Amino acid sequence: MATCRGLRGLRGQLMFYGLLMTTFLMMLHRYGQNISKELKEKRIFQVQEERKQRIKEVCDGDKINFYKQYIMDDKPYHHLLVDDMHGLIYCYVPKVACTNLKRIMLVLKNGEPYEDPANISINVHNKLPRLTTFSKNEIQAKLKHYTKFLFVRDPFVRLISAYRDKFERLDEHFYTLYGRIILHLFGNSPFPPKHLNDAIRLGLNISFHNFIKYLLDSRTEKKQPFEPHWRQMYRLCHPCQIEYDFIGHQETLQEDVQCLLQVLKLQDDLKVPPSYDNVTSLDSVQSWFRTVPLKDRRKLYKLYEKDFMLFGYRKPDELSTD
Repeated sequence: MATCRGLRGLRGQLMFYGLLMTTFLMMLHRYGQNISKELKEKRIFQVQEERKQRIKEVCDGDKINFYKQYIMDDKPYHHLLVDDMHGLIYCYVPKVACTNLKRIMLVLKNGEPYEDPANISINVHNKLPRLTTFSKNEIQAKLKHYTKFLFVRDPFVRLISAYRDKFERLDEHFYTLYGRIILHLFGNSPFPPKHLNDAIRLGLNISFHNFIKYLLDSRTEKKQPFEPHWRQMYRLCHPCQIEYDFIGHQETLQEDVQCLLQVLKLQDDLKVPPSYDNVTSLDSVQSWFRTVPLKDRRKLYKLYEKDFMLFGYRKPDELSTD
C-alpha cells in the first residue's frame, strides 16, 4: 500500500511539474510574441522615419525648383483620393499597385463589414472622391488632419512597366493619343495609320527605344505634361509640399500594405490583396536598356533623377556603361 501511495504521489508531482512547465512555456511564447510585435512595430517606425527624412533632406536641398513645379501644376491634388470615414488620403501613382490600393480604399469607404478587396471585380479607377472636388478650406483641413500615404517604385522599372502595358500589349487608346506620334517622330513612319489594327497589319511596332526618345524629346512636354503613367512620381504627389504620413514601396508591397493597416489599426479587419508576380523586375532592367544608347540612358536618368533621390532608389550604375 505504501508503495502505491508513493507512486501516486510521484505521479501527482510529475503532473504538477508538467502543468507548471506547460504554463511557463505558454507564458514564454506569449512574451516572445509581444517582443516580436514590439520589434516589428519599432522597425516599421524606423523605416518610415528614414523614408520621410530622406524626402525632407532632398526637398530642403532644392526648395525653389520643387515649389515652381508645384505651382505650375494646374491640378496638384488630382491624384489624391479621399476616404472621409477613416480620415485617409491616398495619392495614387499609375503602375505602382494602384488598382489593388484603390480596392482597399473602396472597401474602407463602403464601411463595415469590410469586403475582401480581392473580390472586387468592378473598375475602381473612378469610384473614389478626389481631393480636388472639395472646397479650398476643406482641402486644407483634410491635408492637415487626415492620414496621407503614397506608394512608389523604382523609376526605371515603372517606365518599363508603363511601356509594356500601353504599347507592347497594344492599347488602342494609347496608340491613338501617343503611339502615332511616337511612330511619326521616332519610328521611321511619316504617315502612321489612324487605327491600331492597321498598324499591326503593316508590322509597325513602337520599340522601347522609340518610347524613350519620345520622353527625352523637348517637344513632348511643350505640347502637354507627361501622361500620368510616365509622369515623374513627385509631380503626381508633390511630397515636398504635402507631408505624407506613410510611404510604401512596390518592392516590399505586401509587407508595406500590412504595415499601413497596422498604422491605421485595421490589420485584424481587412485582408491584404495578393500581389501578382512582377514581370518587370530590377534584374531585367539592364536587358531592357540594351537597346538604348548610353547618352540616352544618362539623359533619362536626369529626367527622373528627383524620383530616384526623393524615394531612396539607387542610381542605376549598371546603365552608365555599355
